[in-house]
Amino acid sequence: MAAAGPGPGAEVQALAASVRDFVSGQQDGRAAEVAAGVKDGRWTVLQLVEALGFCLENTDPRMRGRGIQLLSQVLLQCYSLLQEKEVLHLVMFYESRLQDNHLVIPSVLQGLRALSMCEVLSPGLAVSVLKAIFQEVHVQSLPQLDRHTVYSIITNFMSTREEELKGLGANFTFGFIQVMDGEKDPRNLLVAFQIVRDLIAKDYALGPFVEELFEVTSCYFPVDFTPPPNDPHGIQREDLILSLRAVLASTTQFAEFLLPLLIEKLDSELQSAKLDSLQTLTACCAIYGQKELQEFLPSLWSSLRREVFQTASEKIETECLAALRALSACLSRSVLSSDSEDLLDSFLSSILQDCRHHLCEPDMKLVWPSAKLLQAAAGASLRTYHCITHSVLPLLLEQYTKHTQSSQRRTILEMLLGFLELQQKWGNVEEDESALLLLQAQICSVVFSALLDPSVQLQLVGIKALTVLGSLQGFLSSSNLELVADHLIRLALHEDSQSSEAAMEAAGSLAPTFPKVFSGHMVPRLKEELQSEREESYHNHHSLQQRCLQALAAVSTHTSIVRETVPILLQHLQKVQKGTEARNTQDMISVCQSLHRVALQCQQDAEGCWYFHQTVVPCLLAMAVQAAMPESTHTLPGKALLEEEVLAAMIPVISAATTHLRPELAAQSVSHVVPLFLDGDVSFLPQNSFPCSFQPFGDGEFLEAQRRLVALLMAFICSLPRDVAIPQQEWLLRELLALSCSCNCPFTATTAAKCFAGLVNKHPAGQQLDEILQLAVNRMEPSLAEGPRRTQALTLLLWVTKALVLRYHPLSSCLTDKLLGLLGDTELGPATADGFSLLMAESPDVLHKGCHADVRIMFRQRFFTDNVPKLVQGFHGAGPDVKANYLKGLSHVLNHLPKPVLVTELPTLLSLLLEALSCSDRVVQLSTLSCLHPLLLEAPQIMSLHVDTLVTKFLNLTSSPTMAVRIAALRCAHALTSLPTTVLLPYKGQVIRALAKPLDDKKRLVRKEAVAARGEWFLLGSPGR
Repeated sequence: MAAAGPGPGAEVQALAASVRDFVSGQQDGRAAEVAAGVKDGRWTVLQLVEALGFCLENTDPRMRGRGIQLLSQVLLQCYSLLQEKEVLHLVMFYESRLQDNHLVIPSVLQGLRALSMCEVLSPGLAVSVLKAIFQEVHVQSLPQLDRHTVYSIITNFMSTREEELKGLGANFTFGFIQVMDGEKDPRNLLVAFQIVRDLIAKDYALGPFVEELFEVTSCYFPVDFTPPPNDPHGIQREDLILSLRAVLASTTQFAEFLLPLLIEKLDSELQSAKLDSLQTLTACCAIYGQKELQEFLPSLWSSLRREVFQTASEKIETECLAALRALSACLSRSVLSSDSEDLLDSFLSSILQDCRHHLCEPDMKLVWPSAKLLQAAAGASLRTYHCITHSVLPLLLEQYTKHTQSSQRRTILEMLLGFLELQQKWGNVEEDESALLLLQAQICSVVFSALLDPSVQLQLVGIKALTVLGSLQGFLSSSNLELVADHLIRLALHEDSQSSEAAMEAAGSLAPTFPKVFSGHMVPRLKEELQSEREESYHNHHSLQQRCLQALAAVSTHTSIVRETVPILLQHLQKVQKGTEARNTQDMISVCQSLHRVALQCQQDAEGCWYFHQTVVPCLLAMAVQAAMPESTHTLPGKALLEEEVLAAMIPVISAATTHLRPELAAQSVSHVVPLFLDGDVSFLPQNSFPCSFQPFGDGEFLEAQRRLVALLMAFICSLPRDVAIPQQEWLLRELLALSCSCNCPFTATTAAKCFAGLVNKHPAGQQLDEILQLAVNRMEPSLAEGPRRTQALTLLLWVTKALVLRYHPLSSCLTDKLLGLLGDTELGPATADGFSLLMAESPDVLHKGCHADVRIMFRQRFFTDNVPKLVQGFHGAGPDVKANYLKGLSHVLNHLPKPVLVTELPTLLSLLLEALSCSDRVVQLSTLSCLHPLLLEAPQIMSLHVDTLVTKFLNLTSSPTMAVRIAALRCAHALTSLPTTVLLPYKGQVIRALAKPLDDKKRLVRKEAVAARGEWFLLGSPGR
């Protein structure tokens, strides 16, 4: 027969042993074992109490405390298992123990906290527990943790026994006030403030204790708390401020006590107190009404006015204006009874009385503070806006006419502009009340006169005002709109560059609202000016044409206008192509820049984007193909279109026209463009009668011009969304690969390599990709080893490596190792080192997220982790003639690495960076200095260990023959002052003497940096630094 398990007697004995170990043996771990036993059913809470009997009745308070501590710890883990009767008896037991010795109280409170979480708590027990705590425990004499336990008990009961606690009436509020009174610990205050918020939000009776509750919380206002260093609790001053503000601004019952306190703190000298008071006042206005504010409005206005008129702090001014806006909004919301005084009118009258007359003195100090106060009040509600503007706008218009100086008029118009911008908040101009409509003619007259003023600054304000007036629906009449267009044309074409740019921006922002006016009035005028043949100096005529092109692009912000402007721009490009002037190249670039701007503005509008794409891309391709035909390559116009600068300007146009196409439209377009380059199919091009075939991938020197157009193929095909299928992709990849390795023209070879890399980056993983990559490696390796085309092979290797590094392709590590090996090559080493910048930097035309490339997050960090150790190892093993290549590659990698990552790796790499400063290569010097500058600011302790070397190197480089290096070295010398002063003081005299020389540098920018750096070194160690 099997042996029986341990009986009940054995279990009880085991429990008793655990209790003795905990109480007498001070073995705290036994509590967890007992709790686990209760959960498992080995013994009950009743059995635990019985086992504790000997110590609960012990005369030694420490022994009693340990017994209750064990019981409380078990209850905190097992409270959900208790029955209603057990809870009742335990509550009675714990309540009786609240009168026990002070050593026992902490454990009693922990037990009550466990019981406060029981769902089976009988009605009335919550009230009983709280009454016992309020009567028997002097909470503020307890340690912080025990006080926190009391707050937790109250919080638990408030969340589960709300109705019972409300039955206590104001006694509950009074009891809590006694508990909280005198609390100083920020951890407890956050909980206490939350309890007060709940008392108010859940409508607990405050009775006659409103003022006492206010006093017990407001005594912390304004919060003065600085968290200790390395505080594990993470409580910030801002946490306490926001929590207390939520209490103070939670009820109107505090208003009679709070508002005098806020006024008092506003009048203090402490800036933090002023800011806190203003922000609290703003918060209170959300719930206050006229009744609460009436008595204090004059004092509040007086304090706000004084602060805005006198303060030198922008923060305080901003908060004052926000508070005034909130006060005005509060008074606007209040519902008036028939016999009550309208406080809003009297309040606004006070503001107007104190501020309005200052607007007549545009040269005086108080004009802007007064305007800001009036605008803050006017921005509170539609009612305040009408009241203020009816009084102020006529005065400002009168003052504008009265004052004739441009500076005074500018000030007045800027104030007027502030009030016009406020009208935008309220939507349409209402005919019955709006001062704007009553003064429509005068306002337009003033704005138009500002546009005609010779002062550029006044013109700029006038242009802003014009833009705002145009945004007010129904304000500008049709005749005014034509006048607006005339002014903008004149400003854009014939005025100062600042006014010209502002006018173009204004036209762009108004055109979507009034497309017919701009397409019917402005566009024809600009077209006429662009096509006119004026008899004036070439420079002036060329400058006017540039502005016409820019203005046509700027105004193309609506699809209907784009349909008008794009043909004009393309027509002008064709005209320039046929011309014979020497400036053709620059003219073509200007047209392409304007087309690029239009493309960017069309991207968010599907209709406009597709129109631009199907109009511009075929036209540009047709012009380029025409220019590349053999019979036209000997003429100057054809050559101009094929120059690198012009093709480089066409690339972003085609790219921007393609990136935002819908997939089905992109697929339609790619079905034409790829056959053009692979098959010579020109059928989709306008004017497609060319003298001979188009074969950019064909053999023969006479096709060199056609091969250059691969740059345009790259712009198109590398900007397509990833899910668009490319026809004949494998053939295209092979042709691009062959061209990039065999072409003698560096421009063509590079663009072919970039196009190949862009396609490889987006190519789905699989056998086809692996085959094309293996083919590329097979083509590159022999060319890299020897021969005349090593540079082309290196370019292809760099771009393919970048394409694979971005997408985390397995082959990327193999290709990177090839690059690391080439750093030791005397011929290709320097170019390979520069290539590391290409790998890490953002590419402007391909392989970036904007053109849908596959770019994984943190690829730079991954590249750093995988390859920097190899770079360091290679440097140590390299010969003296190639060491610089490794340093240059390393500095490029580090320069593009996120600074937080770099700081963590700094100790292991700093010695190499310092060695890089001794390298004669200016690119290495500049890159290393750029890398060290932020580290001096972000890791001063580590950098201070090498201060002697840093000072010497930086001072030596301030005499570099390269201006950029001198500037960077001076900036680093300046940044050295962020290191600990005690470390720097021995070098102060040396540095000040050395920095005297660059003060006489022939370059102004160098002298400027030298002055800043030397000034900081002079102040080093002075009091207050």
